[in-house]
Amino acid sequence: MSDTLTIIDNRTGKRYEVPIEYGTYPTYGAAIPTSDLRKIKVSDDDFGLLGYDPAFNNTASCKSAITHIDGERGILRYRGYPIEDLAANSSFLEVAYLIVHGELPTADALETWSWDILHHSIVHENIKKFMDGFRYDAHPMGILISTVAALSTFYPESKNIHDEAVRHEQMHRLIAKMPTIAALAYRHSEGYPYTYPDNDLSYCGNFLRMMFKMTERNYKPDPILEKVLDVVFILHVDHEQNCSANAMRSVGSSFPDPYVSIAAAAAGLYGPLHGGANEQVLRMLHEIGHIDHVPAYIKKVKNGDFRLMGFGHRVYKNYDPRARILKEMTPQVLDVTGKSPLLEIAVELERIALEDEYFIDRNLYPNVDFYSGIIYQAMGFPADMFSVLFAIPRTPGWLAQWAEMLEDPDQKIARPRQVYIGEDERAYVPVDKRG
Repeated sequence: MSDTLTIIDNRTGKRYEVPIEYGTYPTYGAAIPTSDLRKIKVSDDDFGLLGYDPAFNNTASCKSAITHIDGERGILRYRGYPIEDLAANSSFLEVAYLIVHGELPTADALETWSWDILHHSIVHENIKKFMDGFRYDAHPMGILISTVAALSTFYPESKNIHDEAVRHEQMHRLIAKMPTIAALAYRHSEGYPYTYPDNDLSYCGNFLRMMFKMTERNYKPDPILEKVLDVVFILHVDHEQNCSANAMRSVGSSFPDPYVSIAAAAAGLYGPLHGGANEQVLRMLHEIGHIDHVPAYIKKVKNGDFRLMGFGHRVYKNYDPRARILKEMTPQVLDVTGKSPLLEIAVELERIALEDEYFIDRNLYPNVDFYSGIIYQAMGFPADMFSVLFAIPRTPGWLAQWAEMLEDPDQKIARPRQVYIGEDERAYVPVDKRG
């Protein structure tokens, strides 16, 4: 049996053999090189056949060794490691190392990596002046995107993207400075004074301090909340070729510095269909208002009046494994922060959805956004910060996607084709002659 696809063009009767390529998982990763479709022509001057696939629903734009998802079985793995094992045993900085370098670090490598990240967390004083230029009520995500792009002007050497040492230096800076910029954006939007990083704290502990420190001499984050945030960050590190990762690769393919590419990726994350989805979940729970209102709300969803936010996923046709982990951790957060009426509504929504044939038939299981919004709100983060909280842990994933793209000999500047449906050639008509 040959690993090829035979195509018969019924317009001409010609047969074409197209090779089938396999990834690590043959049942999941088989593909044909669509450039071979160009051979299928009606005549010699014919451009050839194109694949038409809006939103890349069934088109692989790259080969990647970073993240594997099996949506049918609810599997998510980073570099081969199940997300459940990493969430239970690892730390965010260790997972960031894994995603960027491809292997789990030794103890010495992790210590060096952590030191490099934590000691790059400070930002130039001019960054603060830059952020002061935003309106008092500017959205933190807009501030974050703009400020990350502005870092490009502070590190002009970052344009030398093919120098591996320079590239890794920018990775350290971006992973380190993203939570600092995020916290500054929050405090600017709230009118609070800026707080400097404290390198004696962990990555997540330092972020919580920069966010919430007020008049305390020595702010100490709650260890349970610090650990929960670390796990939430692990669950958001990477997720295959989603909108923001695709933006990172697409913009990065023209070889700009990584700061503007990260800004582009964060802009892709900004939308409510991507990084803003958990904010929409929270707004939905507030709209329902009380557990007694859940049945009526479900009825409206089934009538097609609106969507049930936080349920279903483009990739997962089973329970999102990240949502399962967050569901188990939510009570730990609420034991510290206090019970939430929103959790009662969320649990009732989930109970109905997992038992109702309408949702089962449509594979509408809770996804990661369903519980992350509840956790974030309980920890004191405003809804406007939710997409920012997504961008912080996704930064190592974006950088890994970017570095992999740069080292892939098959990759070129992104330039999708189109199927033109406009007018054919037309003669210009002077304005005074137009009907």
